[in-house]
Amino acid sequence: MGQIIEFPSNGTSASGYLASPVEKVAPGVVVIQEWWGLVDHIKDVCDRFAANGFYALAPDLYHGKATTEPDEAGKAMMAMELSRAAKDMSGAVSELVKRSGGSSVGVVGFCMGGALALVLAADRPDAVSAVSPFYGVISWPSPGPDLEKISAAIQGHYAELDDSASPEASRALEARLREMGKDVEFFIYPGTHHAFFNDTRSEVYDSQSAKQAWDRLIPFLREHVH
Repeated sequence: MGQIIEFPSNGTSASGYLASPVEKVAPGVVVIQEWWGLVDHIKDVCDRFAANGFYALAPDLYHGKATTEPDEAGKAMMAMELSRAAKDMSGAVSELVKRSGGSSVGVVGFCMGGALALVLAADRPDAVSAVSPFYGVISWPSPGPDLEKISAAIQGHYAELDDSASPEASRALEARLREMGKDVEFFIYPGTHHAFFNDTRSEVYDSQSAKQAWDRLIPFLREHVH
């Protein structure tokens, strides 16, 4: 089981859920929340990473707020200051580099966090060597993140039946990243819906696709995070 920790964030402090592996020296991965907040599902994902030999830190981008109501989640996401979230995520990267003893970390994000994972990879090319967005595309107006700055390998996971991160949108993003010369591979899971990886949402969870995504993600992170 992990614990809530505080870590530096551009002159202030942020908090997040940290799960640690048995080994003291191990790779690190930043886990970025869905629009619900730092809920039990995200903490469980961190615990699963720790069980697979990773330090996993999920920064609390809503600063203590969480919800199960879509309307409230939407409001919380709209109220989130992207500049502060970027600082908190960057602070999480630095904290994990320090704790892991490595030179780089991976970033995995879900839904809103999938888009923010790409933002973080663009903000911290010095330390993010692998990024994996789950059903997240950059959906806000320009100027968006400068994706040219990403130096990380990219592995994306998307649902076939997803209105917010459609196959068309995800394939367009993949093509754009490939044109930039990025090391990128996106997977689209047939018959799945948005949030198919979230096992607390029985109406959309797809156990087979979730396992397949996880079985692709762990080797990807082990290959690229050192």
